[in-house]
Amino acid sequence: MNEIKRALLSVSDKTGLVELASYLSKKNIEIISTGGTAATLVGAGCRVVEASEYAGSPEMLDGRVKTLHPKIHAGILHRRSVPEHVSQMEALGWSGIDLVAVNLYPFEKVSAKKDAAFEEVIENIDIGGPCLLRASAKNHAHVAVLCDPADYPLFVSEMEKTGGQLTNEFRLRLAQKAFARTSAYDQAISRYLQDVAGQGSGLGND
Repeated sequence: MNEIKRALLSVSDKTGLVELASYLSKKNIEIISTGGTAATLVGAGCRVVEASEYAGSPEMLDGRVKTLHPKIHAGILHRRSVPEHVSQMEALGWSGIDLVAVNLYPFEKVSAKKDAAFEEVIENIDIGGPCLLRASAKNHAHVAVLCDPADYPLFVSEMEKTGGQLTNEFRLRLAQKAFARTSAYDQAISRYLQDVAGQGSGLGND
């Protein structure tokens, strides 16, 4: 079990966000955040480190690239129990990220709109979010992952119950849910593109 010292919050659905961040702040857990999530938290008086500042790399391409950076993914993926991983992180001066709370762009909702333009639907395909969820879920032995705002109160309850030392069983349950979410998300995208391709419309060069 590992103490949570640093969290990355990057959400489309802001439900419960401020409450979660306020709890983390009370526990002296550093919060890294992006774009609209960071703006919401700052507006609510929460202390936040922008992901671009943390990574030393700006958000770019109209927000298409925000968290796709080695410092962020190494912070999530390194195994704290492997000395070589720890020494590599120390040599780079990089820190671990112990909690990731991410929910994805609303692709299903946007693609279901009858008047949604193909370009709008494509821009609601999340790239960085699924990467963060999958990385966190893969390394669930060391990282807790939250993909559903409905789980925030459960997370807080478990933190209080275990004194901040979440059990492996709890992390595993969160990891399974994260992989189920990314799987369903990819299936929805695949079905949509299959339908568009079958109609022979909406395709073309950028």
